[in-house]
Amino acid sequence: MKITVLSLFPEILEAYFASSIMAKAIERGTMVAELVNIRDFATDRHRTCDDAPYGGGPGMVMKAEPLAAALDSVQSASAATEGMRTIYPTPSGRLFTQHDAERLAVEEHLLFICGRYEGIDQRIVDLYVDEELSIGDYVLSSGEIASLAIIDAVYRLIDGVIRSESLIEESHSAGLLEYPHYTRPEVFRGLKVPDVLLSGHHAEIKRWRSARMREKTKAVRPDLLAESERICDERSEEPNGRNQGN
Repeated sequence: MKITVLSLFPEILEAYFASSIMAKAIERGTMVAELVNIRDFATDRHRTCDDAPYGGGPGMVMKAEPLAAALDSVQSASAATEGMRTIYPTPSGRLFTQHDAERLAVEEHLLFICGRYEGIDQRIVDLYVDEELSIGDYVLSSGEIASLAIIDAVYRLIDGVIRSESLIEESHSAGLLEYPHYTRPEVFRGLKVPDVLLSGHHAEIKRWRSARMREKTKAVRPDLLAESERICDERSEEPNGRNQGN
């Protein structure tokens, strides 16, 4: 997969792509990263990329011309623009979920537009953007942070980045939150690792973890538990469902 990020401050992103698992994925050729400085496409000597909003109001808006020139440059340099999906992270977008991460992980090329100030000119959204996504019901000053959150959720699902068995029981992978984890020492500040995890009884450990997943989801995200139960009920009613005697 190739990831391209358009930003006014690409230096914010550089350390992420040069560190940890992402750096290894790039080194192996599993990932390709491209950072594009939007200011490089401004035409005035001050490299102006923002202006006051029409209709008045506080703040500034990112101008259409530099963004369009940057986007056109990326598209013209791409071998297959049909395989490129353009994403604009914004608080006014649709809520980004694990399902979205799984869906985007099979794309060939993801292009992210990092907004600043009051956002970007709507005409860029109308002409170029495929999806507007929000990482939560709050506002950030940096589109770079929101883009990195989505990128991190997506790229780790690509084959060859992380061992597939490490992804099976994660939070949201099965509609529930993940069970608690423990490691050495066995006792820490008076708190002991649950006996079942020391038993070596794999079936009991699996049951314990399943119960803890449901407990935590019920306490923290009951909405997820209700949705998980709904999906299980639907599957059980299918012709090949377990409740049908198969």
